[in-house]
Amino acid sequence: MAAPHRDTTPGPPDDWWRDAAIYQVYPRSFADGDGDGTGDLAGVRAKLPYLAELGVDAVWFTPWYLSPLADGGYDVADYRTIDPAFGTLDEAEKLIAEARSLGIRTIVDIVPNHVSDQHPWFRAALAAGPGSPERKRFHFRPGRGEHGELPPNDWPSQFAGPTWTRVADGEWYLHLFTPQQPDLNWAHPAVREEHESVLRFWFERGVAGVRIDSAALPAKDPALPDFVEGRDPHPYVDRDELHEIYRSWRRVADAYGAVFVGEVWLPDSERFARYLRPDELHTAFNFTFLACPWDAARLRTAIDDTLAEHAPVGAPATWVLCNHDVTRTVTRYGRGETGFDFATKAFGTPTDLDLGTRRARAAALLTLALPGSVYLYQGEELGLPEADIPRDRIQDPMHFRSGGTDPGRDGCRVPLPWTADAPYAGFGCSGTDPWLPQPEGWSAYAADRQAADPASMLTLYRTALRLRRTEPGLGDGPLEWLPAPEGVLALRRASGLVCVVNLADAPAVLPDHETVLLTSGPLDTDGRLPTDTAAWLRG
Repeated sequence: MAAPHRDTTPGPPDDWWRDAAIYQVYPRSFADGDGDGTGDLAGVRAKLPYLAELGVDAVWFTPWYLSPLADGGYDVADYRTIDPAFGTLDEAEKLIAEARSLGIRTIVDIVPNHVSDQHPWFRAALAAGPGSPERKRFHFRPGRGEHGELPPNDWPSQFAGPTWTRVADGEWYLHLFTPQQPDLNWAHPAVREEHESVLRFWFERGVAGVRIDSAALPAKDPALPDFVEGRDPHPYVDRDELHEIYRSWRRVADAYGAVFVGEVWLPDSERFARYLRPDELHTAFNFTFLACPWDAARLRTAIDDTLAEHAPVGAPATWVLCNHDVTRTVTRYGRGETGFDFATKAFGTPTDLDLGTRRARAAALLTLALPGSVYLYQGEELGLPEADIPRDRIQDPMHFRSGGTDPGRDGCRVPLPWTADAPYAGFGCSGTDPWLPQPEGWSAYAADRQAADPASMLTLYRTALRLRRTEPGLGDGPLEWLPAPEGVLALRRASGLVCVVNLADAPAVLPDHETVLLTSGPLDTDGRLPTDTAAWLRG
């Protein structure tokens, strides 16, 4: 039976987003409804009962728009068209409505920093030539050097490689990501008007929120100066002009009762909090917690710092263990270095998956016990590890732009296993290989097998999400740390529910309690909490 959902009927907006459990769908890899090897909206629609039973409040879709897929769909050619590989606009509208009937809201991805080089605006800019109005919507510049043969500045890329590409007439255009993703000029009024129109387009189709990709990057210093480490203000990160852009977006969202979550990677907590002021974004992703190693002291510091930076603006924190860009939790926690840093990704890193799975189970209970909302990346509830993709099958541009040293992000994007005994673990394709290969033994993680196993990762997530809904005091609200031995985290929520996580080298004695509600693994014979295990207690 599906778990009960808050506010399952349309009506006035509420603050559901303050403590929501939100499931991230990467459409290419979720479920294949038409058998062509690529996940699609038909596949998602067929799996909506699964998501309802899991117990999530909303689904965030990474880009499903028309795209050449140079960067996994983050190179958008048309925001008002669904890519044919995924389906049609009509199917998207049906999906939004069907999900809402099950109490599941829809969040879509908007990428304001750039568009695809196949976007009509960029194609018009190339055709129009230097000095044209069409080029002013982007960052076209003449080159430096005697013959303009050098790029206009030396800005580093968000991926490896250059940030400028020269076109046939000699001018250069800026792209902080790949050459297929030209950066937009957010000082141009048409850019702002178009994005606000796109927001209205999707809000009018029932979308409840928008995730903003690379939210701190769109505004640029108009002088495009050379990069100087430590320069304040930064020429293209976290510029003050962004805040008026997001205030304008907020006015649009408020008219529809919709919400925003920003992808904001910033080390300065005060600067981060500015994006969460009451008239800007509702929430932003918490990368401090995501990247934190499996270490009790550092996790507690990450939690305290996160709550402290959100408190001045009254915004709820968000908690996430991984996403479509980050090494899967089971794999990361099974390595010698359990934190995450893009710069340290490498082929052949030794991993203890049994250890990583125990820690990932414990981390799930810690995450779901914290104040605020939580994001769950597809397959985390199945305990999927990072897959090793054969080098000749890798598609991620991060790999190619690194010269082949970075394994890229495809390992966390492998098509999901649904049915253990079906071809391709029930992903849906028949006779056609999925767009990324599934590793050997992938069917062992299949959802149907885990649904029948009371000790599985899926059962753990279903149970924890149900308790998170039904136990008062979970979700948004206060948190109190309890005394605990070194290496043990113990926190109490307002309801009296206590979460204990043992990261020490020896079993830990549980605090006084009335009931053990849930554990990530069995207690030992003396009722103590083993290493790398978590428990929820009613005290």
